[in-house]
Amino acid sequence: MAPSYYFLLAAFVALVASQATQASDPSPLQDFCVADKNSPVKVNGFVCKDPMHVTADDFFKAAELDKPRNTKGKVGSNVTLINAMQLAGLNTLGISLARIDYAPLGENPPHTHPRATEILTVLEGTLYVGFVTSNPNNTLFAKVLHKGDVFVFPKGLIHFQFNPIHDKPAVALAALSSQNPGVITIANAVFGSKPPISDDILAKAFQVEKGTIDWLQAQFWENNHY
Repeated sequence: MAPSYYFLLAAFVALVASQATQASDPSPLQDFCVADKNSPVKVNGFVCKDPMHVTADDFFKAAELDKPRNTKGKVGSNVTLINAMQLAGLNTLGISLARIDYAPLGENPPHTHPRATEILTVLEGTLYVGFVTSNPNNTLFAKVLHKGDVFVFPKGLIHFQFNPIHDKPAVALAALSSQNPGVITIANAVFGSKPPISDDILAKAFQVEKGTIDWLQAQFWENNHY
């Protein structure tokens, strides 16, 4: 092969490798970049507010995570997320925070965060938590957590939390490695998409009758993230 081919191949590999290292939230190039949510300019994240107009309130949110949340929905949990949409000072800083309330026997159903690793600690109660690795092994790593215990969910992997106690609620606090981690609840995405995925496709994928898929798609798939 000609030397120029090797040069182009090496350049391509270097470019791909450099992009892979930037696949998560980029590092800030200044002390802060408070989100200007009124700007008409669209960028990956938010445009920076004029630093001369930034105040301490841009980095502050009053008493947002101290109150128990409503867990009376179908899945019995409530996720209260603080990201750059709620706290402008988080823009470009690559981190967000969530309080998760669980009713007795409530769960935060299987979901993924496409842009973030999550670290969770139990504030009150008991949780059974776990994540599943990618194909082909699909290994389940699971643990029962008690107050003060900590567990990590790797970026992009399907994970869940469940309160196994029938008469006591639970509360957890989670930090995520993105200003906007995103969430894909598996059942909601598969059976509640708009427009719906063809029942022929889902019946074959899940190896069940089409009637079962039709019934699942007819359900109300609740969002527990607020």
